[in-house]
Amino acid sequence: MKETKIAELRDMSSDQLEVILKEAKETLFRLRLQARMERLDSPSELKKNKRLIAKILTLKSLHSKSQKHKSTK
Repeated sequence: MKETKIAELRDMSSDQLEVILKEAKETLFRLRLQARMERLDSPSELKKNKRLIAKILTLKSLHSKSQKHKSTK
């Protein structure tokens, strides 16, 4: 999976973030299985994937907070 920059993620809609989040979680699941069953080709992929998930969840949280803030004005 290509490393995604935070600026690219910020430009995405909530639906796009949701799709990427789902893909990242599936990839992380497969990597964890592979790590248990056999040796990973690049163990750093686990760390990169976890960071991508964290970035997306953070952006989703910020999106929801900004939506709530806009609705109260």
